[in-house]
Amino acid sequence: MLAPTKAAPVLEVTGIHKQFPGVKALSDAGLRLYPGEVHTLMGQNGAGKSTLIKVLTGVYQPEHGSIVLDGEAIAPCSTQHAQELGISTVYQEVNLCPNLSVAENIFIGRYPRRYGMIDWRGMRKQAAELLARLQIDIDVGKPLSSYPLAIQQMVAIARALNISARVLILDEPTSSLDEAEVQLLFSVLRSLREQGMAILFVTHFLDQTYAISDRITVMRNGEREGEYACSELSRLALVNKMIGASSEAPEQAAACAALDATVGEVFLRTKQMARRGVLAPIDLEVRKGELLGLAGLLGSGRTETARLLFGADKADSGAIEIKGRALNFSTPRDAIAEGIGFCSEDRKHEGAILSLSVRENLILALQARQGLMRAIPLRRQQELANYYVKQLGIKTASIDTPIGTLSGGNQQKVLLARWLATEPKLMILDEPTRGIDVRAKQEIMDYVTRLCRKGMSILFISSELPEVLRVSDRIVVMRDRKACGEYRRGELDDSSVLHVIAGEGAQ
Repeated sequence: MLAPTKAAPVLEVTGIHKQFPGVKALSDAGLRLYPGEVHTLMGQNGAGKSTLIKVLTGVYQPEHGSIVLDGEAIAPCSTQHAQELGISTVYQEVNLCPNLSVAENIFIGRYPRRYGMIDWRGMRKQAAELLARLQIDIDVGKPLSSYPLAIQQMVAIARALNISARVLILDEPTSSLDEAEVQLLFSVLRSLREQGMAILFVTHFLDQTYAISDRITVMRNGEREGEYACSELSRLALVNKMIGASSEAPEQAAACAALDATVGEVFLRTKQMARRGVLAPIDLEVRKGELLGLAGLLGSGRTETARLLFGADKADSGAIEIKGRALNFSTPRDAIAEGIGFCSEDRKHEGAILSLSVRENLILALQARQGLMRAIPLRRQQELANYYVKQLGIKTASIDTPIGTLSGGNQQKVLLARWLATEPKLMILDEPTRGIDVRAKQEIMDYVTRLCRKGMSILFISSELPEVLRVSDRIVVMRDRKACGEYRRGELDDSSVLHVIAGEGAQ
């Protein structure tokens, strides 16, 4: 654990508790931020990072705890109030106005005036001076949209500096930037650090963490796991603390079995498939009857890979081949036509339509494939719904019960059935067991494994590493938007996979 420094913290957060109905989001969470440092906040999905930031910026008010800024207790009640206090945030998605000029975006809502009129010349001069502080020399009179995303991020930072921010929070600012743009951002952060700015940097990328950070706070399950000097915390130790594993855990006996005999020819292959700022070029193969696992931390590129394969996002370069045929998926409908199904990790927004019944949710993908002009007869809908309710053990009073009244595990089973009804050749499962009970997890994975052994190809994504190791025939480990290793069943265990994720294992 990191010992306290001699300097007083600019921001000190202690004992923060925040609860939502049925969910304890933060429990005794804390953070110390010192002047002239880049302090990185790390943690898996659900660790409480976003909730803590929303408490700091006045979006949420905590039930307990204190926030002290420059020695004075504060209680931000809105984002505007937080900015007035000196806490400014630059978000992953630049929340500026692309149709306005760079100068207007920096001063929006606070335009300098002269003789009661907006001082346009003075505003452009001040905007240029603010950007010069960030080592950026651009025409501030041009529309913001005429500049790349990295420059737009710099404009957002300049706006934060213009409101006299004492604390600058950067929430996933590099998620859509390429390597060159990341380096530009980091040069600006180093400059601000030298000027004494206190910077809180939130990211999922290990390489970036170690490239820019002075200190690291790790969160897990809504609590602060610990605060560490970056130079004293190895990558492996960081991964262990985020996941909750022990770096000294004994090696487990691996099931060193060969691939199942049902694994056949290559069904899908990618060749240098990439999307700028999202995923580095990746070569991937999925064979018939194979369960391929994608392992890695949140933000490693797992979901991004799945979305490109399903046509939900479009690749900038590379190719996708289905049984040797080069294809270009412009929309998910193209992927569905080729026999690909996709269960998204976002069950609430990209999966279940809560007001519709179990039956209506279940037949959606099949109806989309057939088209609106070829409605599935009601009797056929009922047959499919009753069949999968029985096969998957979906607990519902009726197939016409609204899916929103079902438990999370049963909702997930309905979404799985939705894609099984299309009889896919490849099923992409992105976190199919997140947030559901142990029994439902086991039932879903047992059923999926049986389908795989009957010839269906499965691409399986999960943050639960033991589950990936247990069910996968092959595992591709991803780190910082890249595939960093490929392993057959038995070549990794609970301990060695952490080394690979941390970048300390064999490729």
